[in-house]
Amino acid sequence: MTSGRQTFVQGAAILGAAAFFTKLLGAVYRVPYQNITGNEGMFVYQQVYPLYSTLLILATAGFPLAISKLVSERLAEGDEAGARRVFVVSSVTLTLTGFLFFLLLFAGAPWIAGWMGNREWLTLPIRAVSFALLVVPLMSAVRGYFQGHQNMIPTALSQSVEQVVRVATILFAAWWFMSREGDVVSAGAGAVFGAFTGAVGALLVLLMFLRGSGLLRKASQAGIGAFADRESARYVAREIWRLSLPICLGSLVLPLFSLVDSFTVANLLQWSGWSVNSSIVAKGIFDRGQPLIQFASFFATAIALSIVPAVAEAKARGEIGKMEDRASLACRLTLLLGLPASVGLAVVVRPTNVMLFEDASGSDALAILALTTVFFTLGVTSAGILQGMGKVVLPARNLLAGVAVKLVLNLILIPWWDIRGAATATLLAYATATFLNLAAFRGQLGRMFRLKETGWALLTATLLMAGAAAGVQALLTAVTADWASHRLAMTLTAFGAVVAGAAVYGVVLLGLGGVRREELRVVPKLGPRLVSLLESRGLIR
Repeated sequence: MTSGRQTFVQGAAILGAAAFFTKLLGAVYRVPYQNITGNEGMFVYQQVYPLYSTLLILATAGFPLAISKLVSERLAEGDEAGARRVFVVSSVTLTLTGFLFFLLLFAGAPWIAGWMGNREWLTLPIRAVSFALLVVPLMSAVRGYFQGHQNMIPTALSQSVEQVVRVATILFAAWWFMSREGDVVSAGAGAVFGAFTGAVGALLVLLMFLRGSGLLRKASQAGIGAFADRESARYVAREIWRLSLPICLGSLVLPLFSLVDSFTVANLLQWSGWSVNSSIVAKGIFDRGQPLIQFASFFATAIALSIVPAVAEAKARGEIGKMEDRASLACRLTLLLGLPASVGLAVVVRPTNVMLFEDASGSDALAILALTTVFFTLGVTSAGILQGMGKVVLPARNLLAGVAVKLVLNLILIPWWDIRGAATATLLAYATATFLNLAAFRGQLGRMFRLKETGWALLTATLLMAGAAAGVQALLTAVTADWASHRLAMTLTAFGAVVAGAAVYGVVLLGLGGVRREELRVVPKLGPRLVSLLESRGLIR
């Protein structure tokens, strides 16, 4: 047995904290990276990374969960040798799978780069990122082994180390190559190579835990024996694939949105008459939208999804009424936070664009992308609720329908409306997937969102928020027009507009009864404190 065994709740909390940290860091690093390498550097990175993410999911997604299930089953039966056999077989299976994908990506890099529209710029970065596939699969096997022992600390710590090392590599490589050679291709290749350095750092952490627990020695002793019984080894491998494949296919869909853009945006712009360099810059500008959507949706998604596990718990207990109440609360909180975030970002996108990325290029396309936030957040929450209700395949199928809409609309809209067409395609694709998710709730939508009771309050608060943000933005733009630093002026303008809009939205929504005291109390940890604060100031009914 491994030391450090936790309860289910403790384990979920540890993994949740690690996920929060890695997602926050993942949302931030693209801003300094773009500032260092420019739009061309953003193009190189965002063309290649979705391809790696897709292959990584094919090679590893679902495997930690499958391995942890098989390991925990054998430990429950007192068969520790069987648990080690699962670890050895899964490690070998995943390592071989990762090696095959590495060969595919490394050898096929020139052809893949050509299909993406630029063999000269993208071949080296594709080959650089392929090395991560030699390490990450084995890392997934080790994580699954520890999770099977109900020890989540190695997974959480390795995830954090992986993200820190990866981001440090990205920013250092970008600075190094741009300051010495001004070579965007090398900077991009160094940045995506961060996937390999991060994976190595995480694997070293996991190996330290393995060695400290004695599992490394025991697993190495079990290595030969694990394959002595060929039938047993084949059974373990089949079970791992059987359990992980549905999760893999479900996880695969989301990166396909970005992968569609990697293969279509620059190519379609060139086919429409744009020069190669102009299409590269335009795609780099379009890629600014991803961190903006992550920023806008981060807290809305985090708060809403903190309630989703409670949906699965209520269903497991047969408490259907409580399950529906919790699902309703998660959706309402997502809408109450996601809608103003979406509209607010669209209003202040120009100063925000300058603040983060130095100029206002592509602000109209980014404003369209900003509106995606409300559908993205509702899509994530509704998918989590459906999964909690046992409908695991449905959200993935709906996302796949969204990907199909994205592909078709990219082909139609980009030649007609450049990156604004790509942004519109993204908006409508996420809207399609989200509406399909919500349609699964059938006649419950009105009760879930309470739109008849509070829809007018939400709409009024959002419109007044947009007006306040726009007014403060216009005022501060005029006041700071003569400032020497345009970026500093736009930073003040963006923050001032956001603060004004958020204040107006909160006061109006609470004043009109758009959110109730009992709803906020249910939000884990934050809710009771927030209610006490609002009650002390007389801001909530």
